[in-house]
Amino acid sequence: MRILLIEDESEMARLIASLVAHAGFVIDRVGTLGDALASLRVNAYDLLLLDRRLPDGDGISLLPEVRAAQPGIRVMMITALDGLTEKISGLEAGADDYLTKPFQGAELIARIRACLRRPGGDVLPPIRVGAVAFDLDSNEVTVAGRTIILTRREMMLLRSLMQRASRVAARETLIQEIYGVDEEVQANALDSIVSRLRKQLAAYGARIEIHTVKGRGYLLTEQAR
Repeated sequence: MRILLIEDESEMARLIASLVAHAGFVIDRVGTLGDALASLRVNAYDLLLLDRRLPDGDGISLLPEVRAAQPGIRVMMITALDGLTEKISGLEAGADDYLTKPFQGAELIARIRACLRRPGGDVLPPIRVGAVAFDLDSNEVTVAGRTIILTRREMMLLRSLMQRASRVAARETLIQEIYGVDEEVQANALDSIVSRLRKQLAAYGARIEIHTVKGRGYLLTEQAR
């Protein structure tokens, strides 16, 4: 899942981005409302992490345009404005959650996962291919019921491929979902992650295969018995 962070304080932005990335999400970060709008026009996001005090205005002012551009996006405000009036105004403006600074990293990640659940609090069902089950809510991967450990990039790649099982996933799409927009990506980076993931899945007896589709990308299928 892809998250956009709008935070102008560089240290806070780095902290939040690090916490979110280590939890298994792709995160892009910008520092102004104008840059946020530009990103929203180009990329699809599942969640917006929005500060209120920004150089070009109150984060609340962005919400109508956010909802118009991407109606299904979830919005969490992360701000030092902790008064009851500010909290109420943020939620009534359309935010799904309102987290005040300072906060604990574990709480931030828990609230992000709660925000990303379906409306009404339903948990997304796991994706199952072969012996693999991918829990979209917790980002836990199991093979035949046993939890396996993958690197963050391997997990994000597996998620992207399993969501497109039996369909070709374009290289450009996979790179966009695995890396943030401000990250430099080496030419063979994706191929290296695919190679490592294949070995991991084979070692665990996952019963799925990742095929290379020349000139296009990769295809994940259940292994023939």
